[in-house]
Amino acid sequence: MKTFKFIISLIITLGLGYALSIKLGSAPPLGNFLSPSVGFWQNGEPYISEFNKHLDIKGLTANVSVTYDESMFPHIFAENNHDLYFAQGYITAKDRLWQMEFQTHAAAGRLSEIVGDKALDYDKTARRKGMVFASENTIKAMQKEPVIMEAANAYRDGINTYINSLSQADLPFEYKLLGYRPEPWTVLKTALLLKYMANDLSFGEKDLQNTNALALLGRETFDLLYPDIDTPLDPIVNKPGEWNFDPIRKPTDSVASQKVVGLITNQLVEEPNIYNGSNNWAVAGSKTTSGNPILCSDPHLGLSLPSLWYTIQLSAPGVNVMGASLPGSPNVIIGFTDSIAWGVTNAQRDLVDWYKITFKDDSHNEYKLDGAWEKTEKKIEEIKIAGGETVYDTVLYTHFGPVMFDDSFHPSSEKKYYALRWIAHDPSLEAYAFYKLNRAKNHSDYMAALDYYSAPAQNFAFASVQGDIAMRVQGKYPNKRFEEGKFLLDGSTTEHDWAFIPFEHNVVDLNPERGFIASANQYPADTTYPYYITARSYESYRNRRINNRLRAMDSIIIEDLMRLQNDNYNLKAAESLPYFIGVVDTLELSNQEKEALAILKKWNFYNEIDSKGASYYEAWWDTLYRLSWDELMDSKVAMGYPTAYNTIKLLKENPYFELFDLESSPTKESGNDIITKSFKDMAVVMNERKQDSTISLSWQDYKQTYIKHLLRLKPFGTYNIPIGGNHNIVNATSENHGPSWRMVVDLDPKGVKAYGVYPGGQSGNPGSTRYDNMIDDWAAGTYFDLHLMDSPNAKPDQTLFTQTLAPKN
Repeated sequence: MKTFKFIISLIITLGLGYALSIKLGSAPPLGNFLSPSVGFWQNGEPYISEFNKHLDIKGLTANVSVTYDESMFPHIFAENNHDLYFAQGYITAKDRLWQMEFQTHAAAGRLSEIVGDKALDYDKTARRKGMVFASENTIKAMQKEPVIMEAANAYRDGINTYINSLSQADLPFEYKLLGYRPEPWTVLKTALLLKYMANDLSFGEKDLQNTNALALLGRETFDLLYPDIDTPLDPIVNKPGEWNFDPIRKPTDSVASQKVVGLITNQLVEEPNIYNGSNNWAVAGSKTTSGNPILCSDPHLGLSLPSLWYTIQLSAPGVNVMGASLPGSPNVIIGFTDSIAWGVTNAQRDLVDWYKITFKDDSHNEYKLDGAWEKTEKKIEEIKIAGGETVYDTVLYTHFGPVMFDDSFHPSSEKKYYALRWIAHDPSLEAYAFYKLNRAKNHSDYMAALDYYSAPAQNFAFASVQGDIAMRVQGKYPNKRFEEGKFLLDGSTTEHDWAFIPFEHNVVDLNPERGFIASANQYPADTTYPYYITARSYESYRNRRINNRLRAMDSIIIEDLMRLQNDNYNLKAAESLPYFIGVVDTLELSNQEKEALAILKKWNFYNEIDSKGASYYEAWWDTLYRLSWDELMDSKVAMGYPTAYNTIKLLKENPYFELFDLESSPTKESGNDIITKSFKDMAVVMNERKQDSTISLSWQDYKQTYIKHLLRLKPFGTYNIPIGGNHNIVNATSENHGPSWRMVVDLDPKGVKAYGVYPGGQSGNPGSTRYDNMIDDWAAGTYFDLHLMDSPNAKPDQTLFTQTLAPKN
């Protein structure tokens, strides 16, 4: 048992006698933790726990049936919305309570309450980013839509009913380890969870790095390195000249007036993983053997245990939906009904701007705006510290948003007194959009539901039993002038306030002639789309591989698209490796270099787990990329790096580009020189690896995919998972990032058929066999049946047991 392995290593490290008597930091005395009656021993759990067939629960208005299928996915059947969401909260908390609370503590900047002052900087950053401010604004919007507020309240009550039922022995393992108890759930926590996701998916930007790069490199070099479109254009929607609306234009001004040029050397805000993205597509019935549309979705995010998603069915009058839910939030986020299916990918767009604020004096009570002095709003944040004294932090709020860095928080930052404008701060109704999407019956319902969706911007793929397929690139997008917000902005004027592109002008597609829709985080539209678009980066390879395969496929069956979701073809390598090999002088190679070249020449461009060629190519690419941009990576000021696609393009088309000259070398190198040098360096590294008998040259062993517990407790993670793929590959699994959920849905009017898998398990308990039981299937590219039942007893052969939740007087 994983728990046992962890405890043994912990005891050996600390010394049993010492550990039993004292409290270590924010952890409890191990005597309590090891107690047979209330300690971790109580958290061992077989695949099928001792479930009570009947539970009397205060707060319900009628009986609720919960059927567990062979995968232990719960199917909740209720007589009304209140009981449905109450039961969803209760059942989800039973499996994922600690994860739900830990993630919302992280979002709120409250981790120090759990782990002590080592999280203080993280907590201050979250608060100064305005995470709670954003969540409170979202609740204000939700309160204007009583239906979703009622659902959120019922979900809250279900969670709290479960919390109130817990004895010390019943607590999830992590509470016992860290020595605290769960607090009551609130709707604010649900809003915080949604902002936690918004932070991961919409906070990426390069405004500060771009400002530095333009100042240091000049306009010509800057445009070569960081063009707005640095990708071969294979957009999400391609219909040149068919945008049938007149765009709303902002008054034009010069680029020069839009930016504040300065050098920012430290304290950049930690950005989300640049590879956060996803794949989704839907093929029309004209391309399938069955004649039904098929929809696929796999969101790519950081991988952790407990898993981000929780599989569930929700059924009540007016709704019958199944798919992936977010523990801590009602509804299904990616899923299907008996009429439609939908999936999401991140819509790449610049949704963050920074404004230089000029304060009147050191009191920071007033700041300059449009020639007058405006009053600053000051919010005092109380940060409680486990085992320490409470810390108070004053955050300054301006017309644009909060000031993240000032004299009291990283005062040496040259980014001091910049205010943050972020789309997630705005009131929004994502929860209501999903509520309506869960009840959608057709394309019109899907479009109406997404009218309530603002952030984080997503590409919503759609398919229906009526035969429709569609894509909507949905979000609340700032309507920007050319390059507005690509650099730091002047905060002394409202000239650069955000206005927004009307929702009806967002990019959409319905039943395209090519017979499919698809998105993979690429540029959203063809160049005739009449609004300015920019983002931190766009995908250049996954999208083209998916589109190329879908164009070529006919008579498609479910298994074809499952294989495409797990496709390991490396288009980047296929387009770059032959050129790289052609540059290398093969006349004077060492034996280890000859061996490396032979392996690369034989490689078929697939990053399969047993491939040596994939390991050699990725090692070469990583070395080459580092040498290509050594000046940028070693710069004392913050600089962004060109994309992989643009790097390869410059190496091919502009080999004498000045930045290819190595900073550390007295000679002047060209792109060809660094290709050769990086090859030789790679051959040395791989030869050294070859001499180590404990590791192999296979792609699995080189990549070392792992999934860690949220607390980074090694015994509760899974390591060296046998899965192929990588960045820029359809199966986008890298070391600790990749498909967090895979779903394939056949929209058969006689009965929708669906399949799904994610890298983890339904239980958040490390002592449960359901904690990580799906990882092997996920790695192998196999799926579980997703049974959309129309009643608790609809599929007895797939049912393990049914539980009744009854009202308690």
